[in-house]
Amino acid sequence: MDAALDVIADHGLAGLTARRIATAAGVPLGSVSYHFDGLAGLVREAFTRHAEAMAVVFRAHFTPVPDRAAMLEAAVEFVHGEAGASRRDWVVAYELYLAALREPALREITEDWLQGSRDVLQRVLDPDTAQALDGVMEGLTMHAIFSTAPPAPEKTRAVLARVLGLDR
Repeated sequence: MDAALDVIADHGLAGLTARRIATAAGVPLGSVSYHFDGLAGLVREAFTRHAEAMAVVFRAHFTPVPDRAAMLEAAVEFVHGEAGASRRDWVVAYELYLAALREPALREITEDWLQGSRDVLQRVLDPDTAQALDGVMEGLTMHAIFSTAPPAPEKTRAVLARVLGLDR
């Protein structure tokens, strides 16, 4: 599964083949089909593993946050890649999101992941604010990763402060 995630990170889901996975894993091609119920099953398991690993990163970063002010700083750090998720992690995550648009079975993975994130944020925030913060952080993270010139943390902080009601 780790090799499948590496191939997805390097070639996208569209470039995922059993041969590439076998090469990346250093195993015979037959072992890929022997151990998994087809490529779709392997993809589902690999994306599940990735989502679970990203959820661990998210929980570890946000669980210690005691209040809204600290939530703001933690959110800025998260958006700017200071929470433990790499660019590669986000590339795989966005491949999952795109695939989930077309494959209902993958939506369960994204829905569980999103709900888990909101649950962590709701330790400090009401449900609506947690959902808003999660969505805005996701969008800002995507923009930062896709941009040739990532936004300054001060701009990110200003946007997230509005979401958290700390811009007054």
